[in-house]
Amino acid sequence: MFDYDGLFDSFNLPTFDEESAAARMLFESDNATVSPLVRPVLVDPQGSSSVNNTVQNEVFEDAADYNESSEDDEYHDAAEGSSAPVAPVQGASVDTPHVQNVDTAEGNASTSTHIPGVELVVDLNLNNLGINSRVSENPEMRIHNIHPQQNIIGDVQRGVQTRNQLRNNQNAGLYSAIRESGLQNDWSFACYVSQEEPKSWKEALKDNAWVEAMQEELQQFQKLGVWKLVERPENYKKIGTRWVFKCKKDDRGVVIRNKARLVVQGFRQIEGIDYNEVYAPVARLEAIRIFLAYASFKGFKVYQMDVKSAFLHGIVQEEVYVERPLGFEDPVHPDRVWLLNKALYGLHQAPRAWYATLSNYLLENGFRRGLIDCTLIKEHNGDLLLVQVYVDDIIFGSTNESLCRKFERIMQEKFEMSAMGEMNFFLGLQVQQTESGIFIHQTKYVGDILSRFQMSDATPIGTPLPQNHGITLDLKGESINSSYYRAMIGSLMYLTASRPDIMYPTCLLARYQANPKASHLSAAKKIFRYLKGCPDTGLWYPRDDSFDLTAYSDSDFSGCKIDDKSTTAGCQFLGSRLVTWQCKKQTCVATSTCEAEYIAASSCCSQVLWIQQQMRDYGFEFLSTPIFVDNNAALQITRNLVQHSKTKHIEIKYHFIRDCFDKKLIDVVHIPTDHQRADLFTKAFDKSRFDYLLLVNGIKVIPE
Repeated sequence: MFDYDGLFDSFNLPTFDEESAAARMLFESDNATVSPLVRPVLVDPQGSSSVNNTVQNEVFEDAADYNESSEDDEYHDAAEGSSAPVAPVQGASVDTPHVQNVDTAEGNASTSTHIPGVELVVDLNLNNLGINSRVSENPEMRIHNIHPQQNIIGDVQRGVQTRNQLRNNQNAGLYSAIRESGLQNDWSFACYVSQEEPKSWKEALKDNAWVEAMQEELQQFQKLGVWKLVERPENYKKIGTRWVFKCKKDDRGVVIRNKARLVVQGFRQIEGIDYNEVYAPVARLEAIRIFLAYASFKGFKVYQMDVKSAFLHGIVQEEVYVERPLGFEDPVHPDRVWLLNKALYGLHQAPRAWYATLSNYLLENGFRRGLIDCTLIKEHNGDLLLVQVYVDDIIFGSTNESLCRKFERIMQEKFEMSAMGEMNFFLGLQVQQTESGIFIHQTKYVGDILSRFQMSDATPIGTPLPQNHGITLDLKGESINSSYYRAMIGSLMYLTASRPDIMYPTCLLARYQANPKASHLSAAKKIFRYLKGCPDTGLWYPRDDSFDLTAYSDSDFSGCKIDDKSTTAGCQFLGSRLVTWQCKKQTCVATSTCEAEYIAASSCCSQVLWIQQQMRDYGFEFLSTPIFVDNNAALQITRNLVQHSKTKHIEIKYHFIRDCFDKKLIDVVHIPTDHQRADLFTKAFDKSRFDYLLLVNGIKVIPE
C-alpha cells in the first residue's frame, strides 16, 4: 500500500488545535478584504451613501467579473432578511471603514456564525451551504445500516457467505453459476491467448501472444535439427516460406491456443529435383467409425494423441533449400539460406516422410501394420491394442488398459505430444463415451454453419426435404451466387460424416452446383432449418449388441429429372451400428426397376467386401454377409449365373456380384419395402416414415 502519512509529513505543514483553528479563521476573515476575490457582506445601519460611493469608486476588475456569477443572489437574499440595508457587494480597498460596521452584525443571529471562545464578528458561510439552509442538530451517518432489500444481491435470509461456502454450495450465488457454466475457463483462456487470427506476419508481430507462438515454432525447429544455415549453391534455387496463423478451439468453440505454423511454398517445387514419391496413406472416416464400433462392442475406452509438429520428424532425402522466415531474418548473414534436414509443412514429400518415420519406429517396438489398412497398427499378445493414424492425429484403444499406457510411454520417448487423453474431438467429430455406448455427433459444427449462413434464427422444420419437393433443373429460375451455394453444399457434405439423415437431400442439391437457381437455394435453406431443430442428432453405437455384418440395398428408379438416371443407395451395419452408407446417382440409364436394383446391389456388394477385408485386421472373418434387397427380380438375376437376353445389356462390371454370391462371400435376401433401411437414402418422406427410418438406422439425439 502507498504510505500517505509519510507523504503528508514531508510537506512540513503546521498543526492546529480547535481553538487555534477558530482564531485562524477569524484572522483570515478580518483580513479578507485585502484580496479582490473575497467579498465580505458589509452591513451599514445608517445606509450612508458616502460609503456606497467610496466602495463603488474602487472597482477591481477581477472582483467585478466575479460578481456576475449566480452567487450574488445568495448574498442579496441574505441582506433582504436583515433589518438594515446592505451595501452593494463590490471589491473594497483596505481604507474602506467596514470594521466599524461589525457591531451591527452581532444583533443578527440568523446570519451569524458561532465559534467557540470567539465573539460573533461577521457573516461567514463556513459550511459551504446556503444561508437559508437548515442544518439538523443531530448529525446523520453517511453509511446507513439498513439497506433497501431490493438492492441486496442474492438471498436475504441466507446471510453473508464466503467464497468457500459458495464453492461448496452448488446452487448458491453468482460464483457457483459461473463455475457450473465453465465460463471461468473461457475467461482464463481469453487472458493469455489472442482471439483473432492476424492477416499477415507484420500484424502478428504486434501481438505478444502470436510472437510467442512464432518463437515456439522456431524453437521446435532448433530442437529437432530441422535445418542448418548454409550458403546457397549457384545451381539450386531457394523455396519461399510463409506464416500460417490459426486459433485452436476445443469442442465448445473456445479458443484455447494460438498456433503459428511456418510452411513452405510447395508449389515452387519441381518434381524429380525437389521431390519424387509423395503418396502417404491416411485413415478413412469409414475406418474411424468401424474403429469406434469395435470399441463399443468390446467396451474399452478410446484415447487420442496429437504429435506436436509431426512433419518435422520426417527425414528429407532430397536436397531442399528454403529462405528464412519472414520477420526473423539474420542481419549478419542476409544472403544465406536454410538447408532442410527434416520435412516442413508444405513440402510435397512431408506426409510420406512422417508416415515412414512413425511406422518404422512402431515396427521396431514390436507393433505390426495392418494387412489391409496400412494406417491401422496393432499389437496382439493375448490382448489386442489398436492404433489408427490420420497424419499427426492418432487414436488408440485396447482391451487391456496397461497396453494403452505402454503405447503412450513409447510415443513419448520419441515424439513430443501436444494433446493426450480420452477421445472426445477427432477430425471434426465429437465423440461421447459412456458406460452404455458411444455417441458420434457434430453439434459444434452445426452451430458454426448455422451462424456462417445466417440461419441461427430460422424456424425449425421436421424433415430436411418435403415429400413433393419438385426440385428440377429450373432453367427459367432466378440465378444466384454459385460460390455461396457451393459453400452451403460443401458444408452439408462434411456434416454427412455423422448425419446420414441429410445425405439424400444434400446429394440431390449437389447436382445443381454448376448453375444454381433460387429454388435450389430455398431447398438448401430448408435443410438448415431442419438442422436448427435437431442440432444434437448423431450416431449411437450401443455396447450390449451383436457384431454381425449386414447390408441393405435400394434404388430410386429414374429419380433424376435431368437425365432419368436412377439413384443408388446402401447402408452397412455391424450389429445395429451404422458404419457406412452411400447415396449416388447411377452412371447409366436403367431400363427397369429390376436393373436399377441390381446395379444398386452390386455397388453395395463392393462396400461389403471392403468391410470384410477391414475386419480381418480386427480378427473377424465374415462370410455369406446378407444383403437385403426389396426386389425379387434383382435377387433372381444375382442367383442365376446364366446370361440371357433380358440382362445382356447390363454392363459387365455389375455382374461381379454373381461371382461373390457363388463364392459365398455374400448372400442376397429379400426384405419388404416397409422394413428397407436403405430407403432413407433414396427419396424424401413424410414425418412419420422419416422418424421410423431414423430409429431403425440408429440415428438419435444425444443421450442423457
